[in-house]
Amino acid sequence: MRYNYGMKKVIEAEGMCCKRCAERAEKKLCLLDGVYAAKANFKKGVIFVESDLEDAALAACVAEAGFTVKEIRPRKGIFG
Repeated sequence: MRYNYGMKKVIEAEGMCCKRCAERAEKKLCLLDGVYAAKANFKKGVIFVESDLEDAALAACVAEAGFTVKEIRPRKGIFG
C-alpha cells in the first residue's frame, strides 16, 4: 500500500551534470523535515519531490546543494 504524503512537485534545476550531482540534490532535499521523497534525473535536469514545504524552502535547499532552480511546478501525471 502506498501513502501520499505531500504535494508532488517538479523542480527544474541547472547544474546537475552527473549521477553524483543528482544524488547530492536528492540527499539534501530528503534531509528537510516535510520532504517525503526526492528523485533527481540529471539528464533532464529535473527533481521530482513529494513535500509539504513551500517552494521557497525547496528552492533554497537546491541552491544550497549547488544548483540553480529555474522553475518549481506541480507534478501532473507520472512523468511530470
